[in-house]
Amino acid sequence: MIKGVKFASIPVSNQDRALAFYTEKLGFRLLTDQPFSDEQRWIELGIPGADTRVVLFKFGESLQPGCQMNITFWADDVEATARELKSKGVQFIMEPKREDWGTAAAFKDVDGNTFVLSSK
Repeated sequence: MIKGVKFASIPVSNQDRALAFYTEKLGFRLLTDQPFSDEQRWIELGIPGADTRVVLFKFGESLQPGCQMNITFWADDVEATARELKSKGVQFIMEPKREDWGTAAAFKDVDGNTFVLSSK
């Protein structure tokens, strides 16, 4: 049986720049950084307190950086998390908005990939 999502891959144009963004601004931790091919490395990140991992990967023509990602990050307090991330220079394209089902916001990474930040 499937037990969960092991990792989600995020398309990046520059792995070093993306690694700095995800670790320094979002607080992810580096789990693996090793050669994958002549063009790139396998960079796997952990999200503190979560089992799902994130891989920063160069996809070539199949998936380009700068798209709306089908990934939603979870935070207990979306408004406080958005304030903290903004103080680190993260660009929000949708301010936290409260709805009946919870609170959500949206931000971009250094490649323009867009992610949702949502409460549970």
